[in-house]
Amino acid sequence: MGESLRGPVFAYLRETYGAEPEYPWERFPDYAVFRHGDNRKWFCVVMDITLDRLGLTSRERADVLNVKLSDPFFAGALIRKPGYFRGYHIARGNWVTVLLDGTVPFEQICGLIDESFAVTASPAKKRTLRPPKEWIIPANPKYYDIIRAFEEAEEIDWKQGAGIRVGDTVWIYVGAPVSAVLFGCRVTETDIPYHYADENLTIQALMKIRLFKRFSPDRFPFSVLRKEYGVNAVRGPRGIPCGLSEALKKEQGGEERKA
Repeated sequence: MGESLRGPVFAYLRETYGAEPEYPWERFPDYAVFRHGDNRKWFCVVMDITLDRLGLTSRERADVLNVKLSDPFFAGALIRKPGYFRGYHIARGNWVTVLLDGTVPFEQICGLIDESFAVTASPAKKRTLRPPKEWIIPANPKYYDIIRAFEEAEEIDWKQGAGIRVGDTVWIYVGAPVSAVLFGCRVTETDIPYHYADENLTIQALMKIRLFKRFSPDRFPFSVLRKEYGVNAVRGPRGIPCGLSEALKKEQGGEERKA
């Protein structure tokens, strides 16, 4: 068994996140918890345990790290690799336990710590951690004249889609009879309280979107989206293929406005 990475892990946590260890268990003085400063949630736990607690035959003690991951399939794949185990002490959710004996490279451990920090962060902190994303969202002209709305104002309120955050880009696909991407907008505000429901539409929150680009209806019609970029439907907010993202951002034919 190699030298414990407890020291380097503590140093990484201190230097990267300003996190200091807490020792909440009198019976287990070497069990260290690292928390977020705002919501006080754990994002890492370092423990020294006997290896038989992980299902191994050895009774030798070793330092381990508990971290939480976002993807259960990724967590399931990791625990089939050397040095990874299903979460010890925190078995619920997507927690995994990692040996700190050098079996798992330090660089990988740092990546897992970063993932755990992001997964357990408060909503406000998550908005600062995730890089901006791009979405394509539909607008049905039967229910709302978005073309006229952007003729009258550069910033409008719109139904907020799940996962959309301030700083994201939304490309608006206007449905039939237009059936094309017409607008590029930046999200400037989210989580605006608003409750509305009828047989066609339910709104639980609004966001503000600011226009920065217009497109001609014949530049990105549905036929082009389907044939060239594999977009077969736009029924709700969705991510967009890299090729379409590049084409939308490089397009010079549309009218561009400063965001």
